[in-house]
Amino acid sequence: MTADWKALQAVLGVDKVSWGESIRRSHARDESYHPEHLPDVVVFAESLADICQTVEFAKQNQVPIVPFGAGSGLEGHVIPVHGGISLDVTRMNRILEIRPNDFLVCVEPGVTRQALNDALRPYALFFPVDPGANATIGGMAATNASGTTAVRYGAMKDNVRSIEVVLADGRVIQTGSLAAKSSSGYHLTELFVGSEGTLGIFSKLWLRLYGIPERTVAAAAEFSTVQKAVQAVCTLLGAGLLLTRCELVSRQYMEVINKQLGTQYAETPTLFLELSGSEASVQADTELVKAILRDEGCAQFRAVQSEEDRRQLWTARHNAAYALMRSYPGLFHMSTDVCVPISQLPEAIAIAETWMERLQIRGGIIGHVGDGNFHVGVMVDTDDSEDLRRAEEFSHHVVEFALSVGGTCTGEHGVGLGKRAYQEAEHGPALAIMQNIKRMLDPLGIFNPGKLVD
Repeated sequence: MTADWKALQAVLGVDKVSWGESIRRSHARDESYHPEHLPDVVVFAESLADICQTVEFAKQNQVPIVPFGAGSGLEGHVIPVHGGISLDVTRMNRILEIRPNDFLVCVEPGVTRQALNDALRPYALFFPVDPGANATIGGMAATNASGTTAVRYGAMKDNVRSIEVVLADGRVIQTGSLAAKSSSGYHLTELFVGSEGTLGIFSKLWLRLYGIPERTVAAAAEFSTVQKAVQAVCTLLGAGLLLTRCELVSRQYMEVINKQLGTQYAETPTLFLELSGSEASVQADTELVKAILRDEGCAQFRAVQSEEDRRQLWTARHNAAYALMRSYPGLFHMSTDVCVPISQLPEAIAIAETWMERLQIRGGIIGHVGDGNFHVGVMVDTDDSEDLRRAEEFSHHVVEFALSVGGTCTGEHGVGLGKRAYQEAEHGPALAIMQNIKRMLDPLGIFNPGKLVD
């Protein structure tokens, strides 16, 4: 041990600090292929005071501290690569205040997305950011998560109004105001959203809410090729349609979804779509979407009318990655995501398909193509150096093209461990500014070291 953990236990309480191997191992990895690394100790924070006392202990002993939520990340953000403290915030799961007339809610970082929306339903409100996994709100903000609804509602940075943050020197600050807009000061909220626990630890978040639409319709549109499907999306967006979701699922993913979930979808490149609004607007938009897709080569269009069928469709989409993992027992999941300008999306996906075939990659393409963001799920044998090399080479080619056309190495998964190598290529001289901000706010380098710009 690098510190007197019993002293920390004496401050926080016996039930909040554990160095048992099973507890440490459960905080040693996320859902990525990156190797696990055990923390020295796990702290279960239950309040702002617990976070502040843990940060003070980490500062005095100069040990790393890594926030941990649901552990559903895909780039190794929560892996404590330098040991130290894994700060689990899942016990901080209270919804502190709902302001329906302001369309705002205040939550602790350990509240999960599904629990939040369950609590909001009686107010006819919902929080729209939907990364698929039942992640914690703190983790979603830390990685600037987005997901299937980003084409309409944006990412976390568009929906976090204000954050209470514990800094490395122990200060507690509030970023931003609760107003819908502000021209006052630097926008610190957007600095901390996406900072992956490297600049501060979230203890409270104010989120933007939306009214539940009167009518929602989902649809599945089948195409002969991925390129035709993606081009159809570009045409839909150009028509000014207000899509709520616009997801591409490749043939490979449709096959594993049917096999693992018992569904009977056509095993061909498919767009999963959703429109929402008033009864009249949704009906009109659905007919327009159908007509446009027919002109773009859609082989089959099926609108989903009932709530049960709509839920089944999105359950299939959300569980696609897990279905892929179950199809390759013993292998690990590498999910690389990039985001490009919409006009470059067809070529970006074509390049990904070419390299998948050339390098014999096991997996498939899936993504939020309505905003230019797509993922490739790759199953790798981490004990086979050649298999791992091919997977990493594939990811490199996908990222390289994205950067060459003004895109980004990660649209929503975050940098974590997997995308650090591309920070200089993407940001250039601005990377030094980011590193200076990191050193200013965390001079001892104790907040999630080895991640993001470190």
